Amino acid sequence: MARQTNINKENAPVVNIQKTLTARITRARAKALGLSGIFPAKNESNQVLHPRTKRGSSENKPADAGSRFQSKRRAVLKDATNMPLNDLNMRVVNEIKIQTSKQTRCVIEKDMAASTVCMGPQVQKGKIKATEDMTKQNIKELKQITAQLKLVKELESKPNIYYNPKTFGSLLPKGEINILNKAEAANDQAILDIDSKHQDPQMCSLYAAELFNNLRAAELKGRPSVNYMKTVQRDITKEMRGICIDWLVEVSEEYKQTPETLYLTATLIDQYLSKRHIEKQRLQLLGITCMLIASKYEETIAPRVEDFCFITDGTYTRREVLDMEHKVLDVLSFQISVPTVIKFLRRFIFVAQSSYKVPIVELEHLAKYLAELTLTEYSFLKFLPSLIAASAVFLAKWTLDQVEHPWNPTLEHYTSYKASELKATVLALQDMQLNNEATLHATRQKYKQNKFNKVATLISQKPVKPLS
Repeated sequence: MARQTNINKENAPVVNIQKTLTARITRARAKALGLSGIFPAKNESNQVLHPRTKRGSSENKPADAGSRFQSKRRAVLKDATNMPLNDLNMRVVNEIKIQTSKQTRCVIEKDMAASTVCMGPQVQKGKIKATEDMTKQNIKELKQITAQLKLVKELESKPNIYYNPKTFGSLLPKGEINILNKAEAANDQAILDIDSKHQDPQMCSLYAAELFNNLRAAELKGRPSVNYMKTVQRDITKEMRGICIDWLVEVSEEYKQTPETLYLTATLIDQYLSKRHIEKQRLQLLGITCMLIASKYEETIAPRVEDFCFITDGTYTRREVLDMEHKVLDVLSFQISVPTVIKFLRRFIFVAQSSYKVPIVELEHLAKYLAELTLTEYSFLKFLPSLIAASAVFLAKWTLDQVEHPWNPTLEHYTSYKASELKATVLALQDMQLNNEATLHATRQKYKQNKFNKVATLISQKPVKPLS
């Protein structure tokens, strides 16, 4: 009993404290009661300072934790040789600007230092002398800065032009070719870089030069014979061949085929006739069969065999066409990927258009018209496809403009032909262009349509002279 009494006495203050907590307790009363240890301390802004607990990393991080624990990033290395011409020029310009600004800042700081160094009356003479020396140095530095700023302005105004090393000293390496990426050349020796700005991936700008070099080598192999009418054929003539191809021009228009299909058809016909004799009754069969093969090679959706049988009014059956297809492919050993005139013509037209600020539509249509006229002419087999394409562009430019010389260093560079080498082909083309008594009209009627700007009606008023 006595032990229970002692326990109650010891617990009495706690009970009193709990009762007291139900009422409002000030800090003075809490101090009097000895309860200051059970109240959390407050900071100066009357905010309760809670003890540290385990929370998210974002709550426990200091304000500058991100700046102290930033992850290191690797620098991206760029190859300066693969940078475009504009980026290279702008890089040079920016470096010169930074260097110029630094030099200007140094000049200003020297002036300020000169004004504050000499402050006592006993050093006035030294101040005047130092000022004169510094003025001379500043004038020399400002001249250098002015020369650099002048160069910067010239680079900014013409960022895409390689200049002559004689004019700008060590700015460009010696022997650098003059390439003007402008529509108008600065001099007659300038060569336009036609592949520098082209963004169309189908033009293969990075590989275009190599591709056309390979085409130039390939056109020398597998050429049709230039005199097979005398050595191989005995039943057909060159007039029959011309009539057949002229009819195929109409068939190509009927089925809306690409120009590549028509040119490849004529090439396959000549290659087969150079190796195998054929009767005149089967010449038309050979024509539609070669067009069927070319359509399968060039067209997205080739006409059916029945369509070619229908175009001949049922003269040949489906079995005859398939048998002839087998014979043609066997004779040619399936070598049907050959360079034709149109493959070179597209490239040369693109080169010719680079000399103008705005492309001339008539130039493209007229060059294609002149090149297509040669398909029906047996005599043009002696000319290389690239030579015919270059001559068509030459005559087209002369027909449209008889004041300016149609050939320039850019065309000579990309075609690899001089104007004197085109003389025989250009004169033969002009004779065909001026021939109003031609019996084969399919190509002429085709290019008299509005969609081709009626270029078949255009003729040159003067004979071609600048061919020497």
